[in-house]
Amino acid sequence: MPALQRPAALVTRVSGACAKAAGGWVRSSSGTSSSPSRPAIAAKHPYQVDLKAGKRYAWCACGHSKKQPFCDGSHKTATPDLSPLRFQLEEAKSAWLCGCKHTKSPPYCDGTHKEEFIQKAELSGQP
Repeated sequence: MPALQRPAALVTRVSGACAKAAGGWVRSSSGTSSSPSRPAIAAKHPYQVDLKAGKRYAWCACGHSKKQPFCDGSHKTATPDLSPLRFQLEEAKSAWLCGCKHTKSPPYCDGTHKEEFIQKAELSGQP
């Protein structure tokens, strides 16, 4: 698969096609759904993580994982039509991964969490 150029490192998509949902690009495991699920807002901030070269990562795209920003499989019951974005870096780097799940450049934060609709929203799993 082709590598996508990202600042300071190359990122390779490991699997799947992407679908536009809720203002950002997320992987869709089913193209037949008439009303796609919207990701839950897991956090109103990004997560700073140290990513290792060659390791496969699964970024949570549904917002329901208890291991944010990574997937724990919660999408299987919470939002079956959303699946994680799997990626692998060719170079190690520190990165800010999206916590609001509405980024336009997944899995990386693009600042969308600063927008009013995110800041006023309830967080996933909280009243």
